[in-house]
Amino acid sequence: MEIKELKPSRFPERLREIPSPPEKLWISGELPPEDFFYLAIVGTRKYSSYGEEVCERIISGLKNYNFVIISGLAIGIDSIAHKLALENNLKTIAVPGSGLDFSVLHPHSNRPLAKKIVESGGCLISEFPPKMPAGLHTFPQRNRIIAGLSKAVLIIEAPEKSGALITARFALDFNRDVLAVPGSIFNENSKGTNQLIKMGAVPVTSSEDILEIFNINTSSDSNAKLFALSPLEEKILLALDCPMSKDDLIRKLDMSAYEINPALTMMQINGLIKERDGEIYKII
Repeated sequence: MEIKELKPSRFPERLREIPSPPEKLWISGELPPEDFFYLAIVGTRKYSSYGEEVCERIISGLKNYNFVIISGLAIGIDSIAHKLALENNLKTIAVPGSGLDFSVLHPHSNRPLAKKIVESGGCLISEFPPKMPAGLHTFPQRNRIIAGLSKAVLIIEAPEKSGALITARFALDFNRDVLAVPGSIFNENSKGTNQLIKMGAVPVTSSEDILEIFNINTSSDSNAKLFALSPLEEKILLALDCPMSKDDLIRKLDMSAYEINPALTMMQINGLIKERDGEIYKII
């Protein structure tokens, strides 16, 4: 596979914005469009059937949308995420803990998977020179790239000491959404993810949760709803040219909370708007 140097001016915008961007990158394949939905999925190498099934259900539910699945090419949840992305016709990006030359690509057993990722329109990315082998220090460094590329990072199964949790910490540092799949309190693989949720990570139990986090409207009849809007609802949608707090919306419309609250409630029920993190945004 051809390996090219990617200059900083051609880095994805999210990666350029992190506090410690790489000085250079090597790439094999092509970066998907930046307006796709970049989601990192990482987890333990010693996965369970539960983790594999969760990964399958979530990724299969994203197949009709322009998601890019990012992971680390490692054995375990990472490999499963890449393979499921390919099976569901999604682009995927692998960030190994080594250079990209097949003589050193880590792990060697995933070379056929790496080739398939590139052939399917995805890519391999590394900040390490092409023939640099993996080492203990390279994996945390590549986890920073995974988090930097992503809008959100989903952790599926992670014990208390896991490389996936390093990726989660980088995601927090980079102001990315951190998502975690809850699991049994008796399962060692769920200790890390359950702890993340206790610390504020968003619990994810379905692909619908992911779609909501990415503000993706799944309503097939949203256009029909436009024809049944009340004058006040039309006014609200016109005012929501960008996400804003309820107080800002009230000021913009020059109306009282008493007048606007019933309309906002009905619009949320009808799937016209959403409220998240204190801001209202339209989803049609």
